[in-house]
Amino acid sequence: MFYDTPLTLFLLLITVLVSGYTLYQDPSLMSRLSFKPRDILDEGQWYRMITGGFVHGSLGHLAFNMITLFFFGPVLEARLGSLVFLLVYFGSELSAHALTLKLHRHTPGYAAVGASGAIAGLVFSFCLFRPFENIYLFFAIGIPAWLFAVGFVLFSTMAMRNRPSGAMGGIAHEAHLGGALGGLLLTILLKPEALSIFLGQVGF
Repeated sequence: MFYDTPLTLFLLLITVLVSGYTLYQDPSLMSRLSFKPRDILDEGQWYRMITGGFVHGSLGHLAFNMITLFFFGPVLEARLGSLVFLLVYFGSELSAHALTLKLHRHTPGYAAVGASGAIAGLVFSFCLFRPFENIYLFFAIGIPAWLFAVGFVLFSTMAMRNRPSGAMGGIAHEAHLGGALGGLLLTILLKPEALSIFLGQVGF
């Protein structure tokens, strides 16, 4: 599966290794690598815009993201090419953290971890090429990719609006939304034919 998609394999391995080491050998690494708006803005630690995606808060968090990458990554890397795939992945993570940075720039102590923003970008990129492919919620309920994308945006937007000001912990819906929109726009920018493919499949 990974013979023609080496970057997907690399991302899987490096994320599992870094997250596993952090969870079971050196928990202090979580704080040093996580996405922290105030450390980024006050201390200039911009590397956190990327390193936050390589650490996860729990084994379940890591497993969910890596399983999603396992299923979507090879398909997209084969379709986009390795370089564009890498740009979409990290571009999605940056857009996820950029939106989170804007929304939480005045929230002391805010921190986030996980590759969810980058993964959301890959899922939305996938939707452009295969809008009617089933995406399975909880590995059981299949819905068309385009419907998942619409529902994802609506749910994330409502969850962000309903989140109490200054609330900590929980799901970073803003990162999911930022990553999803980043993946969508980057795919169209780097592979303009993706939009034509999508429109052709939905009947336009």
